[in-house]
Amino acid sequence: MRVILLKDVPGQGKRGDIINVAEGYARNYLIPRGLASEASEGKLKELAERRKASALKEEKLRKEAVELAARLENLTVVIRTKAGEGGRLFGSVNNKDVADALADQHKITLDKKKIVVKEPIKQVGTYSVLAKIYPSVQAEIKVEVVGE
Repeated sequence: MRVILLKDVPGQGKRGDIINVAEGYARNYLIPRGLASEASEGKLKELAERRKASALKEEKLRKEAVELAARLENLTVVIRTKAGEGGRLFGSVNNKDVADALADQHKITLDKKKIVVKEPIKQVGTYSVLAKIYPSVQAEIKVEVVGE
């Protein structure tokens, strides 16, 4: 019997997959528990349209991420912090500081978890920080740390 999985089922497949299973397994286990529904013609069309809409949404998100990455490549974020002798900072600059400065200076909201600071910034100077905007889209942000 062909069924469409409504939820992930270990050993069978992921949500949205169309699989063949024994009729008893489908009628006695999968369908009553809400894990699957019978693969009728109408439900197959509905699934195809849902996948198409999902693909369009993913493409739109990816396109927006590429545009944001292009904007971020040309930006320089200035972070002012207290510094001691020789340009050594009291504390360090981390991804949260970069995200806050980006929002304040350029009105771009980016989650701090998407900003990767390879090693803590503890000196005054210019650094390059990676922003992972989308799974396949990344951008380099220039961070200029200025001591007060």
